[in-house]
Amino acid sequence: MAILTFILYAAAATLYGLHFAQRRQNVGLAATAALAAAVLAHTFVLGVYSVHVGHLPIVSRDEAVSAFVWLLALTYLYLEMTTNERAMGAFIAPLLALLFLIPMTSHAPVERPALLDSPLFAVHAVTAMCAYAAFALAAVVSITYILLFRELKRKQPGVFFARLPPLRALDVMNLRAITVGLIFLTIAVIAGVVWIGQARVYAPNDPRVQAMSLTDPKISVALVSLIIYAFQIYARRILGWGGWRAAWLSTIGFASVLVNLLIVAYLVTTSHSFD
Repeated sequence: MAILTFILYAAAATLYGLHFAQRRQNVGLAATAALAAAVLAHTFVLGVYSVHVGHLPIVSRDEAVSAFVWLLALTYLYLEMTTNERAMGAFIAPLLALLFLIPMTSHAPVERPALLDSPLFAVHAVTAMCAYAAFALAAVVSITYILLFRELKRKQPGVFFARLPPLRALDVMNLRAITVGLIFLTIAVIAGVVWIGQARVYAPNDPRVQAMSLTDPKISVALVSLIIYAFQIYARRILGWGGWRAAWLSTIGFASVLVNLLIVAYLVTTSHSFD
C-alpha cells in the first residue's frame, strides 16, 4: 500500500506540473483527484501502521516524516478547495512525493518506549507536525511570491504572472500560514517543556530525559525556528516587513525546519532519538 501511495503522490506531482505548464482544466482536476487519492491511501497506511504498533505514528523519525507529509497534503488540499487555485500544487506535490520516499523505505516499526506514554507527548508531537506543515505551505507560497516578484520587477510578465495568484493574495496566504504555524509551534514547545518536567520526575534515570535541554540540537533548532517566525510576525506588524521580506523570512524559517526534520533527526544523536 505504501508503494501505491508513492505512485499516487508521484502521479499528482506529474499532473500538477502539466497543469502548471498547460493550464488545462481537465488536467488540473485529474491532479487534484490523484492527490486526494494519495491522501486517502496514506491515511489507510497510517491507520494500519498505528493498529500494528499500537500507537500514533509520531515516535520515530520516519513516522514523523510520514505524518508531516500527510498533514502537508491535507493542508494543501484544504487551501486548494477554499481558493480554487492549483498553481502551487506544482511546487508542493513533488515535495510530498520526494519526502514520502523516506518512510516508504524505512526499517521495521519500533516499539514505543514507556517514557512516551503521556498525553502531553502526543500533544507536543502532533502540534509540532501541524506547525511544520503550515510552515512548509508558507515556504512554498513565499517561493512563488519571490518568483513572481522578480518577474514583475523586470517588467517582463511571463510564466509566473500568467499562472500564479496576485502578489497581495500570496502575501496574505503567507501571513495566515505563518500565524497558524506559530500558534501550533508555541503549543508544541509549551507541551514539550511540561512533558520534560514530568519525565524528570517519573524517569529520572533515563539518559534521554537528562539530555533534554537547550543544548540538545533538536530543541535548540526548534527554538531558532520559533524565533525566526515570531520575528517575522513582529517585523511585519512593527517594521512593515511584508511582501518580499516576509517571503524570504518564511523561506529561511522553513530551511531551519528541514534541518530539524531531516538533518538533525537522521544525522545527529539527540534526546529525541527513540528508534
